[in-house]
Amino acid sequence: MPTFALGPNQYGKAETRIVRVTRGPGGDELTDLNVSVSLRGDLAASHLTGDNAAVLPTDTQKNTVYAFAREHGIDGIEEFATRLARHFVESQPGIHGARVIVEQHPWQPVDGRHTFRRDGGEIRTATVHHDDVGTQVVSGVRDLVLLKTTDSEFHGFVQDRYTTLPETRDRILATSVNATWRHAGPAGDAYGTARAALIEAFADTHSLALQQTLYAMGERVLAACPGVVEVRLSLPNRHHFLVDLAPFGLDNPNEVYYAADRPYGLIEGSVRRDDDVAEEVAWSF
Repeated sequence: MPTFALGPNQYGKAETRIVRVTRGPGGDELTDLNVSVSLRGDLAASHLTGDNAAVLPTDTQKNTVYAFAREHGIDGIEEFATRLARHFVESQPGIHGARVIVEQHPWQPVDGRHTFRRDGGEIRTATVHHDDVGTQVVSGVRDLVLLKTTDSEFHGFVQDRYTTLPETRDRILATSVNATWRHAGPAGDAYGTARAALIEAFADTHSLALQQTLYAMGERVLAACPGVVEVRLSLPNRHHFLVDLAPFGLDNPNEVYYAADRPYGLIEGSVRRDDDVAEEVAWSF
């Protein structure tokens, strides 16, 4: 007869939506979050026999998110996620590890008092892992769309019988930045500095390849943020192709393009400090 064994497992409450208004005489502040909790520990009995003695209900996890927002406030998403992760591990004997992922949707004040405007698709992120080894904090940004109209080339690449892409010395370079950066300790207030470094490096780099731009962006974050030890980037190449206007008797001196939706190139990589030996915690789910 075959035998079976329970493999790695976790459970939690995904995507708890919470909006917190911090009210003050000078105007309100708005924090809009999506919080996901995953817990690991001595949970085999729940899977194998239905014994839930070590299971903290996911509804309780949701309520904890709301309660912590009221009791402790949300000074920063990394701090908020860290407080939650430590609470779940330290308050539950059967839980040995917690992962809390927070996404922040940005809003900007309109009148400085009570009215806000939702920004575009850009989302700030934070992931905190906490177990008996320690706490690891990873910050990030997702869907940060950047485009430059020149200072980008692509040539000297491999060509075979299937290659049709022409070499270019001047092209539009556009991407939607998905970046994470791992902290050696607490995150502090590094987010603004890291985000600015990503944008500045994209703008400053005369790019011969999106790979070169990726490395420049990661390097700039490490230079600007001493507490960051590794940067991981995923950069889709949002292709823009010149439209052939010759059938209409018109030239096209790099002015009219069509933006291709898919397929797209996807460039991914990491930049880390030479003396960094720790690896980012990677849960398999």
